[in-house]
Amino acid sequence: MVQSLWEASKAAEQITGLAQLVYRSNLIGTDRRVCNYGGGNTSSKTIVKDFRGRDVEVMFVKGSGSDLATMKASNFTGLRMDDIRPLFEKDEMPDEEMVAYLANCMIDAKHPRASIETLLHAFLPFKHVDHTHPDSIISLCCADNGKALASEIFGDRFVWVPYIRPGFKLSKMIAEGVLNNPNAELVLMEKHGLVTWGETSEEAYAQTIKIITEAESFIKARVKEDQIFGGVKHAALAADVRRSVAAQVMPTIRGAVSDAKKMILSFDDADDVLQFVGGQDSATLSQVGAACPDHLVHTKVVPLFIDWAPDADDIDGLKAKLKEGIAAYKEEYKAYFDRNKNDGDVMFEAAPRVILIPGVGMINTGKSWAMSQVSGALYHRAIAVMRGATALGQFVSLSANESYNVEYWPLELYKLSLAPAEAEFSRKIAFITGGAGGIGSETARRLVSEGAHVVLADLNLEGAEKVASDINAKYGENRAIAVKMDVTNEDMIKAAYAETSIAYGGVDIIVNNAGLATSSPFDQTSLKEWNLNMNVLGTGYFLVAREAFILMKEQAIGGNMVFIGSKNSIYAGKSASAYSSVKALEAHLARCIAAEGGEFGIRVNTILPDAILQGSAIWNGTWRNERAAAYGIEPDQLEEYYRKRTTLLVNIYPRDIAEGIAFFASSKSDKTTGCMLTIDGGVPAAFTR
Repeated sequence: MVQSLWEASKAAEQITGLAQLVYRSNLIGTDRRVCNYGGGNTSSKTIVKDFRGRDVEVMFVKGSGSDLATMKASNFTGLRMDDIRPLFEKDEMPDEEMVAYLANCMIDAKHPRASIETLLHAFLPFKHVDHTHPDSIISLCCADNGKALASEIFGDRFVWVPYIRPGFKLSKMIAEGVLNNPNAELVLMEKHGLVTWGETSEEAYAQTIKIITEAESFIKARVKEDQIFGGVKHAALAADVRRSVAAQVMPTIRGAVSDAKKMILSFDDADDVLQFVGGQDSATLSQVGAACPDHLVHTKVVPLFIDWAPDADDIDGLKAKLKEGIAAYKEEYKAYFDRNKNDGDVMFEAAPRVILIPGVGMINTGKSWAMSQVSGALYHRAIAVMRGATALGQFVSLSANESYNVEYWPLELYKLSLAPAEAEFSRKIAFITGGAGGIGSETARRLVSEGAHVVLADLNLEGAEKVASDINAKYGENRAIAVKMDVTNEDMIKAAYAETSIAYGGVDIIVNNAGLATSSPFDQTSLKEWNLNMNVLGTGYFLVAREAFILMKEQAIGGNMVFIGSKNSIYAGKSASAYSSVKALEAHLARCIAAEGGEFGIRVNTILPDAILQGSAIWNGTWRNERAAAYGIEPDQLEEYYRKRTTLLVNIYPRDIAEGIAFFASSKSDKTTGCMLTIDGGVPAAFTR
C-alpha cells in the first residue's frame, strides 16, 4: 500500500512556496506506484515580485522534460495567472497556439517550456494541484467498468473525464467538471490518471495519498491470488537457471533488435515479472495495449511476448523463437506506422522495448542501460495496472490510432529532443582486461566520457570496483561494472562474458590489455618464467579474443578488438626474450583474427606502446629493477632514460594509449583492421617496417 512520505520537519525547512512545491513533487515522484518516470505534473499558485517590484500572482508548474522524483526549482516554469485566466473563455486552442501563448506568459525566459498540461492546473481554482498516474487509479481507469466502480469507491466526490489527449480541451473539461460538482475532491481521467488538489502543499499531497489508498483497498479486496493473470501456466525456472538462460540469449536479442543503431539491454526477473510472464492469460493481456499514454512512449504500444515453454535445455529453440518474434514484431510495427503516419513523421526504431519470456523474465532495450531501465520500470507499472484492472473487470486500452498519435505527438517528440546528442561510443559496450591498472582504467574513463558502457575485468577486483565506482559517480548508475577474471582461466573468462551479457546484452569493443612483464638474460630464463609470459600474454589474449569473437558472431552486428602489444612486439628487447617473444605473438595473433573477422565486421588492431610507468602495477614490482639493471642505471632513472631515447623526447602515459585505443575503437577507423600503431615517442629501433 502507498504510504505518506511527508515529514513535517523537512517540510518546515522549505521557506518559499517554490521550495515547498519541489519538496512535494519529489515525494510524489519517489514512489513509482504514485507517478511514472517523467510523467505527471504539479503546480503551486503564489505571489511573487516581478521585475518592477509589483506583486504578481504566478503559477509554478513542472516544466517539460523533467521528472518529479529528481527535479529542482530550476525545472519549474513560472507563468503569470492574469495572462492565463482569460483563456478559459475560449472554446478551443490548438496545441501549437497554446504552447506559443504560454511562452509569452513566462516570468523568466530561462525557465523550461511549460508542460502541455499547464492549463489543467491553471483552470482549477485551487492553490496546489497534483496530476499523477497511480497504479490503483489507472487500474480503475483502464477497467471496462471503471466509471461504475468509481461510484462505489468515491460516491459523488469524483469527476470522470473520458479519454482525450492532454491539451486545451482536456484542461477545460476537467475544470468545468469540477466547477459543476461542488462535492468534487478528485478527477479520474479515463485511461490516464488522477488529479487532486489542496489549499496547502501538505493538504494537496495528503489528498493524493488518501485517494490512492482508497482505490488500493477497493482493488485489494477483489484480487483473488490464484486467479491473477488467469492463474499459473508456467512456473519460473530457478534463479541461477533463468539467469544462465538470459545470459545465453541476450546477445542474440541484441543483434536482432539493433538495426541502424545498436541497443543496450537489461534483464529483470523480479517476482511480479515472473508472475506475469507465467500467467495463463498474459500473452493475450500483454497485447491489449499500453496502460497509460506515459507508458507507451517508453514501452511502445505492446511488448513482444515469446511463446516458449520454459526449458533450460532448449536454448537453441528459444533463440529461434526470439529471432522470429523480433523480426515479426518489427514488420508489424512498420505496418502500424504506415497505417497511422502523418506527413513528415519519421519512424522510430521498430524493435521492441520490452521482451517477455515465460519462466525467465523480462528483457528491456534502450539507447543506454538507463533508458532500458526506464522501459522496464514502466512495464512494472503496466503489470500492476493489468493486475488491478483484471481484478475489477476487463483491461482496456487506447485504440491503435490514438496510441500512434501519442507516440508520435509533436509535443512528446519535443521532450525527446531535450536529450543530449549521442556521442561516439553511445550504445557501445567495452570489455577491458586489466581494467584496474593504469592503461585499463584510463581507457575506461576515456570511452565512458563519450557514451560507452564498460566492463572492467581484473584479478584485482577491489581495484576494478574502485574504478567502476568512480566512473558511476561521475557518469551515472551502472555505466561501469567490475568482474574478477584471470585471463588464463577459460571458465572465468566465459563467466565474465556471461556477466557482461546479463549487464548490457553483449559486447562491441574488446581491449586486450591485461599483462605482466619479466626480465632476465636469455640463458637465465627459466621454463617457469617462459610459461608465465606465454600463459598470461599469449594464451590469455587468445582466450579473451576467442570468446569475444564467438559472442560478436552471435550478435551479428560487428565488433572491435584492440590489443595492447608493446614496442617489444617488433623490437628484440635486451634481457626480455620471454616477454618480447609473446608480445610478438600478440601482434601476429591480432592480424590472424583480423583476417578471419572481416566477413563478420570484426576489426582487430594493435597498439604498440613503449614503457608506461605511471599507474602500472608491472613497474611497481621487480620489473623496474630488472630493466634498470639491463640498462646499467638506477631504478629511479628509468623515466628520464626512456624519455631521452625517444625521437620526440617525451614520456608515454596511460592517457596516450587510451587515445590510441579510442581511435581504433571509433568510427574514425571503420575501414582499418590488422593495423599496428606505435605510441612510443618515436623509438627508431621499433619503427615498423
